[in-house]
Amino acid sequence: MSANPDFIYLPTMSPYLDIIYQDDDFVVINKTSGILSVPGRLPEHQDCLQNRVQRVLPTATIVHRLDMATSGIMIMALNKPAHVAISRQFEQRKTKKSYLARVFGSVAQDEGSVDLPLICDWPNRPKQKVDHENGKQSLTHYRVLSRSNSTDEHASTLLELTPITGRSHQLRVHMLALGHPILGDRLYAPEPALTMRNRLQLHALQLSLFHPSTEQAISFNAPCPFI
Repeated sequence: MSANPDFIYLPTMSPYLDIIYQDDDFVVINKTSGILSVPGRLPEHQDCLQNRVQRVLPTATIVHRLDMATSGIMIMALNKPAHVAISRQFEQRKTKKSYLARVFGSVAQDEGSVDLPLICDWPNRPKQKVDHENGKQSLTHYRVLSRSNSTDEHASTLLELTPITGRSHQLRVHMLALGHPILGDRLYAPEPALTMRNRLQLHALQLSLFHPSTEQAISFNAPCPFI
């Protein structure tokens, strides 16, 4: 059973592929909202970021993913040693990720954390849910960047989100649990948060890691399209 029975997959063709950095070991892409990171099961879901990159760079392999509706920084390895080294950094939480999100309502605290365990909501997959008994530990820090002037049902807050863990849909479920769902979220946002924007207001702004060959600290940014 699909959580979005009326969804039609139409990934953008412009830009077809936005490569912002490339060397012998990896490539960094600015992913647009609306395209899958990896192929889906259905034939019409084969157009994805992985396949687009591999048409240009056949050795490219996925080391992490972004949700289809999320835009921003993604990195792919170009050889086996780089894949192992970068994957290990993600697993050991040596990478640092920063996201921007516009959420529903006015967030009261200027900064805080959401520490709630998550698990797949199996009957409603791919949705995730908070589960204190069986969920995996999940931690997100947030910081208010700005609040809209509106005080009615159209109020919103721009947040910087820093995930410490990397669970599926973590930021989306944590913001929902905080009482401030991300605007335009087809899976989790209730009305009117869903209709306030025509896309998920979540963007992977920055990714920092250590170069797999030189071990130097490096950082990449992708400009946010909705601020």
